[in-house]
Amino acid sequence: MWNQFKTVILLGALTGLLLVVGALIGGQQGLFIGLILALLMNFGSYFFSDKIVLAIYKAKEASKSNYPELYTIVKEVSSEANIPMPKVYIVPINVSNAFATGRSPKHAVVAVTQRILKLLSKDELKGVIAHEISHIKNRDILIQTIAATIAGVISYVAMFARFGAMFGGDRDNKGGNIISLLVIGILTPIIAMLIQLAISRSREYLADESGARLIKDGRPLATALEKLESDVKSNSLNAMPVTEATAHMFISNPFSAKGMVSLFMTHPLTAERTKRLRGMKF
Repeated sequence: MWNQFKTVILLGALTGLLLVVGALIGGQQGLFIGLILALLMNFGSYFFSDKIVLAIYKAKEASKSNYPELYTIVKEVSSEANIPMPKVYIVPINVSNAFATGRSPKHAVVAVTQRILKLLSKDELKGVIAHEISHIKNRDILIQTIAATIAGVISYVAMFARFGAMFGGDRDNKGGNIISLLVIGILTPIIAMLIQLAISRSREYLADESGARLIKDGRPLATALEKLESDVKSNSLNAMPVTEATAHMFISNPFSAKGMVSLFMTHPLTAERTKRLRGMKF
C-alpha cells in the first residue's frame, strides 16, 4: 500500500514540477511542442518496447518441451495472479537476470537469461518469476511510461529555458532573468530525473512485495536477489551487454552504486530489498 501511495505522490510531484516550470518560463508554445514530442516517443516505447528489448538481447521464445519447469512456474504464478500467461523468452547471455515487458497483461513477456536457470533453485526461480508477474499485473510499464513522458516534457522545457538564457532573456532585467532561466534549465531536469528514478525504485519494492505475496514467502526472492547481485558483480560487463536505457527492466541492477550515487539508480539497494522481504509476514 505504501509503495502505491508513494508512486502517486511522486507522479504528482513530477506533474507539479512541470506546471511550475511552465508557469515560470511562460512558454506555452514550447511546452506544447515538448509535450507532443515526448508523447510520440513514449507512445512508441509503450507499444513497441517488448519487441525492441527482445531484439536488443536476441531473446528467443521458450518452448514448453525445452523448458518444462520454467514454463510450469510461469503458468502457475500467472494463474495465481489472475492474469493471462505471458509469453516466455530465453535471453542468451552469460549473466543471471530476468525482466518483464509488454504494454498490458494481455500483451506481456517474461524473459530470463540462460544462466539464471542454472544458478537458482526452483523456489528461487519462482520468486523471481513472481516478481516479474507482479510488474505485469501492477502495470508498471504504463506507470513508468507516464513518468517518462512528464520528465521528457520537463527536459524539453528546460532546454528552451537554457536556449532563452543564452540567446535571449529579459533585456530590461539584464542578467537577473538570464540567471533564473539557467537555474531552471539546469536544475529542473535533474530534479525530474531523480523523481522518475524514485518512482522506478518504488515500483521495484512493490513488485518484490506483490511477488512474495503471490507465493506466500519472501525468502526465496530474497535469496535469489543476493545470488543475482553476486553473479552480476563476479562477471564483467562484457558478459552482460546491458544498455542504460533498458537497465531498469531487469530484476537485478546490472550496474552497482553506493552512497549518494544510489539516488541515480533505477533499483533499490539489494540489502534493503532482502531485508524487507525477510521481514514480511504471511
